[in-house]
Formats: sequence, C-alpha cells, structure tokens
Amino acid sequence: MTVAGQAARKKQAAEPRAPDPAALLAWYDRHRRDLPWRARPGETPDPYRVWLSEIMLQQTTVKAVAPYYARFLARFPSVEVLAAAPLEAVLAAWAGLGYYARARHLHACARVVVAQHGGRFPDTEDALRALPGIGPYTAAAIAAIAFDRRASPVDGNVERVIARLHAVEEELPGAKPRIRRLAETLTPQRRAGDFAQGMMDLGATICTPKPACVFCPWNDCCAARKRGDPELFPRKAAKAEGRLRRGAAFVAVRQDGFVLLRSRAERGLLGGMTEVPTTDWTHDFRPAEALDHAPEFSNAAAPDRIAWRRIPAVVRHTFTHFPLELVVYRGSVAPGTPAVDGARWVAIAELDREALPNLMRKVLMHAGPLTEGAAHEVGTGSPTRTCATQGI
Repeated sequence: MTVAGQAARKKQAAEPRAPDPAALLAWYDRHRRDLPWRARPGETPDPYRVWLSEIMLQQTTVKAVAPYYARFLARFPSVEVLAAAPLEAVLAAWAGLGYYARARHLHACARVVVAQHGGRFPDTEDALRALPGIGPYTAAAIAAIAFDRRASPVDGNVERVIARLHAVEEELPGAKPRIRRLAETLTPQRRAGDFAQGMMDLGATICTPKPACVFCPWNDCCAARKRGDPELFPRKAAKAEGRLRRGAAFVAVRQDGFVLLRSRAERGLLGGMTEVPTTDWTHDFRPAEALDHAPEFSNAAAPDRIAWRRIPAVVRHTFTHFPLELVVYRGSVAPGTPAVDGARWVAIAELDREALPNLMRKVLMHAGPLTEGAAHEVGTGSPTRTCATQGI
C-alpha cells in the first residue's frame, strides 16, 4: 500500500462514521418511553395531545408535567372544550406550572384552531407557526410527531446529542443554527415522528449531561466520545446572572375566612395570574417604607393601625432573568370589610382553585392561609425542553 493510501486509511479510522438513522429507530423501538401523551405503536397520534404536551414541556420536566397534563386533559379533553373555556379557568388549571404566557397562548391558539381551522390542527410547519404561541421548535415537533412530516424539532436534549455527535466547538446559543442544520441532515424521509421522539429519548435517557455512552446506538459515530470528553458538549457561553430584586407582599386576611387577592395585568411577567397585593419589585427596595404601600380599607384606620405583622424570614423565588426576595406582612380585618379597589376577597377554602403562580403559593404558605398540601410545586431536574418561550 502506498504512503498516501496508508494515510487515507488512518484518517478514515480516526473519523467516526456517519450516524445511521435506522440504528436510532431500532433503538427507539426497543426502548421508547411510555409517556401519557405519546401514541403507542400502531396508534394514530392525536394532534391536540401532541400540541398540549409540547407546550407544557417547554422549560419544564417530564416528571413535573405528567400530573398537570392528566388534570388539564381531564378538564379540557378537546381543543373545542379548551377554546370555549374562559381564560381564568385555563390559568387556574395551569397554576404552578410556570411560564404563564404559555397558558395564555394555549387558549388563544385553541380559539384560532376552532374558529379558522374547524377544530383541526394544520399539518405543515408553516401553517402551524402561524398559530399563537407556536414557534419553530413546536411547529416542527407537531408536524413530525402528529403528522409524520419530515421535520426536525431541536430541543435541549437534541442539541446535546447533535453537539456531541459532531463535537461542535461553537458555544450555545450561537451554535443553534449549525446544530439545527446538522439535525435536519439526519432526519429520514420515513418515520420522521418516531425519529424525532427517538432523538428526544436518547438525549433524556442516554446522552444526558453525564452520558452513558456504552448504551448509545451511535456510540461508534460520536466525535465527542472518540475525543474522550463528551460531557464537555455542548459548549455553553457563560450566563449572565440577573440582579436581585426585592419587595414586600401583603396577605390581608378577613376574620370570616377570606384573603385579599387581585389579578395581574394580562401582559408581562405572570400576566393574568392571581396575586396578593405587593410593592413594586426593585433593586433599591426600602423595607422601612414597605407599609406605605399596604392596602388601605375603607372601614379601617390608617394602614399602620391595621394589625400588619411582618412574618420572619423572606420568600425567595427565581425567575428566568432575575432572583426575587419578598418580605411578607400579614394583616387582619373585620368580617364584612369591603375589598380595596382592584382586588377581591377569596375564601381561604377556595384558594386552590385560583390561578396562583408558585411565587404566590410560597407567600401564602409563608403567611399561613395556604397549607403545604394544597401547593402545586413544579418538579426539579433537567428540562426536557429548552426552546425559547414567548414571555413568562
């Protein structure tokens, strides 16, 4: 053999062979996860369930989503039922799952599907992307999984798989376009839905942050494994940490068993959700001035005469872009006291029916009206979806 031939053979031996989609599909057929929204072999996927699960799984774990999905589906079993429901009912069913813009978009999307598409989801990526709350990832996921279109949804799990297969050195988020192109080259013409779900399952169960490469159907195709450092991929740019914001929350309890609540503005952080009155959340919050912003009741003395009592410690919560600390005050007013403007009294026994985000559940638990058993806490763990969401 010539020197050039030997060099070519060595180069070929040093480079991983191209991953075969059929190998992943064979692995998926044996090891697919049994998920409540996933059609079983031989079943036709329900686009409504696929869409609902994909929206819920954005920025949230499978473990956390499963009970919410079951309750939500029982309450809204079809897109028609969801479209006909008031937004307040949808937000209440979503409460505790986080990223609440998803619930508003979900409701708006259902109404468009019913009004403009006769209750049937369109089956192409372009048409799906025209619907409220559906971005590139979700459109590709629905098109592939629900309609078996050749589409390539790329979530955080798939990003990890592709980045390792090709040892992508560019850091996220800048590497996203290249990773998406590489994923598209892998997607087969047939069984695109199974392939998409296989990629997700591979990233969720084998190609995890601490990979179990020996069980991977593509372990002999992986450039990062051949290098010996797959856990270093995908490369990620350092994330800037948001500045701490602080504020005060006021839990006003009426002595006949009610607590004062109000609804947040429809747009913006926690849009449309239910909260207790609070101050603004700022970087320069002054605790000594907190009671200047406490609710004032028409048949009570000045705010400092109400029995406002500061609860020891603070409530901490982390949003996507900043951490928050709230000092909590509890006050007591007489039975029959009218609510302040923009707020309403809600029976303590009915709190669990309100659209309370996790932050407000923490506040109410800290102050006493809400018991721990009534709190819907989102589970922890690596997110199964890390595609961008449109607001929170």
